[in-house]
Amino acid sequence: METTIELDELLVCRLDTRTKKPGPCSVVIFGASGDLTYRKLIPAFYHLFVQGMLPEPFLIIGFARRDKTTESYRNELKEAVAKNSKLGIDAEKWNQFASKIVYCRGDITDPAAYFDLKQILDEQSDPRLANNILYYLATAPGQFSEIVEHLTKTGLLSKETEKDEWKRVVVEKPFGYSLRSAQVLNSELYKYLHESQLYRIDHYLGKETVQNILIFRFANSIFESLWGRHAIDHVQIIASESQGVGSRGGYYEEAGALRDMVQNHMLQLLSLTAMEPPVTLESESIRDEKVKLLKSVRLFDPEMTPEYAVRGQYIEGVINNEKVKAYRAEEKVSPRSNVETYVAMRLYIDNWRWSGVPFFLRTGKRLPMNVSDIRIQFNRTPNVLFAAQCGERLDANSLTIRLQPDEGITLKINAKEPGANVVVRPVRMRFSYHSEFKAYTPEAYERLLLDAIAGDPTLFIRSDEVEMAWRIIDPVRMYWENRPLTEEEFYPAGTWGPPCADKLISKTGRKWRNPDPPETLHK
Repeated sequence: METTIELDELLVCRLDTRTKKPGPCSVVIFGASGDLTYRKLIPAFYHLFVQGMLPEPFLIIGFARRDKTTESYRNELKEAVAKNSKLGIDAEKWNQFASKIVYCRGDITDPAAYFDLKQILDEQSDPRLANNILYYLATAPGQFSEIVEHLTKTGLLSKETEKDEWKRVVVEKPFGYSLRSAQVLNSELYKYLHESQLYRIDHYLGKETVQNILIFRFANSIFESLWGRHAIDHVQIIASESQGVGSRGGYYEEAGALRDMVQNHMLQLLSLTAMEPPVTLESESIRDEKVKLLKSVRLFDPEMTPEYAVRGQYIEGVINNEKVKAYRAEEKVSPRSNVETYVAMRLYIDNWRWSGVPFFLRTGKRLPMNVSDIRIQFNRTPNVLFAAQCGERLDANSLTIRLQPDEGITLKINAKEPGANVVVRPVRMRFSYHSEFKAYTPEAYERLLLDAIAGDPTLFIRSDEVEMAWRIIDPVRMYWENRPLTEEEFYPAGTWGPPCADKLISKTGRKWRNPDPPETLHK
């Protein structure tokens, strides 16, 4: 029998630099009884274990101040994984995985607790579990420096390590609350760590579609040749959530949407969408280009904020036929709060490729749906032939990269409807990750945790990248601080934002393109 090989299989090009599983190591999670650990970290580690991607041996130590035993902690984590795992939970696999988890009770501020942690590590039968350690700080940013200092004084962390040994620290956002605080935090951590040991995590960068942006742009000449001012009118990036702040009202009162979403997630998407091609696929080459892009973003004085950025705060409204309360009525939120739950910005990139092309960013809570899109809006055709007759009804072509949910890429073009009359309408050409690959799509934290263990910093944020992002939004932060909200800055829950957001984009002669609901994309 003759064997045939699919053409696409012949053309598969494997670029992954991770050629083998990482070596034996331990992961110590500070804030081990927190929401992030239960919802994201432990389910991600379990998924990696089930897929055979974790090293052997491997140890997870949960460090928290709550009074638990290792057994009770494992039972709590089992419930969390059963609730949050896309793979479900297999009793035998779970028991094997749970045997690698140990609980260490201790207060972050107590030096003695770090010696208890050291004892657990030193007691392991394989010395590599005490020599190769990833510290995950799932805590408030104000505790980062203190934890790292205690680890260093206990001998659990050092800038200098023996050959074939490593110590790394992962920190969650927000990395500072302003440019100045980020610089101070960097300076404090550099007392105990090299930049190469510090992994600033942004889970958006772990999403499959986000990682595919560079492949899509630079491995497809038909799009790369169009990627710039000659063919693109503008770009819209949206990250919308139908949920409110829920139990995170206290955190949100400190952060707001500007710090929580724009300074990290949104500007990361901007940089990947607009950056120049890196010289190589090595981590520093990619991160260099992202920094160059952020340095090209036009800065403005705080007093110019109303021209470039608007905010909003949700009031009571209806989502999915259910009445929901206003932000000011949420738990741990001030009844006079001026914190923004919505941000829209117009940014310009002053370089050769993007000169004059506006980038519109918007993000908010209590919007109609959960969706994250990057929409490339191409220039309109000349005002002759079809455009002259159809006017605004002949829409410009667009390319939408959907990051979540239902990840994929959609190209919208104009086509003639079947029939005797000439009727032009927009149609979609769509690539769906699920339909094409029919495989399990890893959660963002799975990829990022594996990269941190393997020592690959490509998808983590460098210090100069953090500081450039703060330079961009600091003028907005300073302008809005202590400034009361106006009537046009409020929006009912379940709508696409406040009236001032429509004015921000309409003054440029453009309009917001609201995302298609996920269920319509396959129609």
